[in-house]
Amino acid sequence: MQHKHFLIYKPYKMLSQFITHDRHQKNKRFLSELFDFPTNSMAVGRLDETSEGLLIITTDGSLSYKINTTDKTEKEYYAQLDGQITDDAIEKIKNGLIISINGNDYKTTNCQARIIGKDPNLPPTRQKIRDERHGPTSWISITLTEGKFRQVRKMTAKVGFPTLRLARVRIGNLKTGSMKSGDVIELTQQQVNDISL
Repeated sequence: MQHKHFLIYKPYKMLSQFITHDRHQKNKRFLSELFDFPTNSMAVGRLDETSEGLLIITTDGSLSYKINTTDKTEKEYYAQLDGQITDDAIEKIKNGLIISINGNDYKTTNCQARIIGKDPNLPPTRQKIRDERHGPTSWISITLTEGKFRQVRKMTAKVGFPTLRLARVRIGNLKTGSMKSGDVIELTQQQVNDISL
């Protein structure tokens, strides 16, 4: 069987799934509105509803397992924070933090973090973000090889700078480039093979 693979830029306020049987989610937005994906397509990892950015869609379950579990593929995020983050807070993020995952303490590991410019040139968003009149904001890059539920948001909140906007901008060697919110690009098998080189 020839598997199909896609790179998408998941918009803000869209769920990382194709359909729901939960009547409370009937009015939500789903990945299926972006493209007519093949039967048996699955999202590799997740982005929560209020996060945006890169997501791989594949028909190959072993690729999903490889990226999420076994080969420690880097995922880079840009986060806009409430407040002007300090070098001390960046060091705390890099050194690992105790956050809560499913009610249990979890120590983050293998994290890179750095302050970036004010505007990292992300695609326009429908998300309403408060303006500078209500206090300064700052942007950071965080790169992880793990990916616990709402991990980046929990980490920035832990050091006193809650996340206002969050976008995944890189998965391994795949980057957003000129992608816009909602874009879908079909990947070649070679691009998939090269993701974690």
